[in-house]
Amino acid sequence: MTVRTDEERALIAEAERLFPTQTRCLTFDPELNFCVGKAKGSHIWDVSGNEYIDYLLGSGPHVLGHAHPAVLEALCSVAEGGTSHLIINEQAIKLGQKIVEHIPCAEMVSLHSSGSEATFFAMRLARVYRKRDKILKFEGAYHGMNDYAMMSNQWTMGSPAYPSAVPNTHGIPRALHDQVLIAPYNDLDAAASIIAAHRDELAGVIVEPVQRTFAPKPGFLQGIRDVTANFDIPLIFDEVVTGFRLGLGGAQGLYGVTPDLCATGKAISGGLPLGVLCGRRDIMEIANPKRRLQMLPYSMQTGTFSSNPVCASVALALIAEFEKPGTYMRLEEVGTKVRKGLRDAIEHSGIEACVTGVPSVFEIWFCKDQPYDHRSSKASDFYKNIRFSDLLLKQGVLKAAEKFFISAVHTDEDIEQTVTAFHIALEQLEKEVA
Repeated sequence: MTVRTDEERALIAEAERLFPTQTRCLTFDPELNFCVGKAKGSHIWDVSGNEYIDYLLGSGPHVLGHAHPAVLEALCSVAEGGTSHLIINEQAIKLGQKIVEHIPCAEMVSLHSSGSEATFFAMRLARVYRKRDKILKFEGAYHGMNDYAMMSNQWTMGSPAYPSAVPNTHGIPRALHDQVLIAPYNDLDAAASIIAAHRDELAGVIVEPVQRTFAPKPGFLQGIRDVTANFDIPLIFDEVVTGFRLGLGGAQGLYGVTPDLCATGKAISGGLPLGVLCGRRDIMEIANPKRRLQMLPYSMQTGTFSSNPVCASVALALIAEFEKPGTYMRLEEVGTKVRKGLRDAIEHSGIEACVTGVPSVFEIWFCKDQPYDHRSSKASDFYKNIRFSDLLLKQGVLKAAEKFFISAVHTDEDIEQTVTAFHIALEQLEKEVA
């Protein structure tokens, strides 16, 4: 039974008064709405002291859990030397070296304050390189909050004919609506056909290698790589989620497909504001300010807090932890056990549902056939998904809105309690919808 103190209720009320986004707690039940008090490892506590096993993990960055000792040590050791300089610093340079060492496409690197910035700058570089304006993205993909990215993402409700895009928010200039083309994820023939048909208009193609929790079909990523390379159209991987989560080389290392540009950063951020853009030298060098003096095409990339030593130091500390033997093995082990537990609970309950994704990032869908892209996922009962998340929260298990994020520090006891919560929540849900 969740007990909410008067202090926490007052904080929630104040949050709802102050912030248009309110608490951002992923529930529609006001009694389950909470304000975070603290977090440590794989657990999070609200201000009232209620404890939750955390599969939200700050929307994914805490692959090694909250407040990891290496992160805390890095924060303490670097901050006394200053927190932001604009001019490059030693920690940022060392981080750049590590990015180039581990990410296959990385020949040069730029550091930013968010994944949204990294994808935005990647698209801008592609436009300069190609001297074209249009970007092709895949329906249902999320690439951040910039205007070009907020088209036909996971909140798209309509199903227009490809390649037409649908704005996902008011406030996007109408002039941009036709600058984004849409293709279906995991349909190589359709996507390749659209790319070929619009090759003279396209500046670049951006894709999440694992889109939300839809793993790529065999040959899909390589096929997109082949068709873009054939037309010299830059291929951008959005690995803000998968980078350093699926391995040191991210999804491109796992699947053996190398893009031209890559946005990443979440898993090495330690929860701090960090975005990384990396890729081919000839494209990345377009951001070199010396090009202005040479009267060459140039794409400006700057930010007051980009490359700050605090974020860079934390990222270096986390990469060092990822480089240790056994880290990714444990992450895979935890994810495999939790995902199997969810599938077993579904089978035991008799409720119609399936699971998509990879061991460290996956989701439940309340439909008969396993979805493989945005449109096929519309067969899922969205209400059941919301209700399932609330029923889990009542059992002390917190998940993200559309996925479970796994950490390497979830314990066997966490897994056991989580699987028990799966059974209870699904059985309760089955009774409610019977």
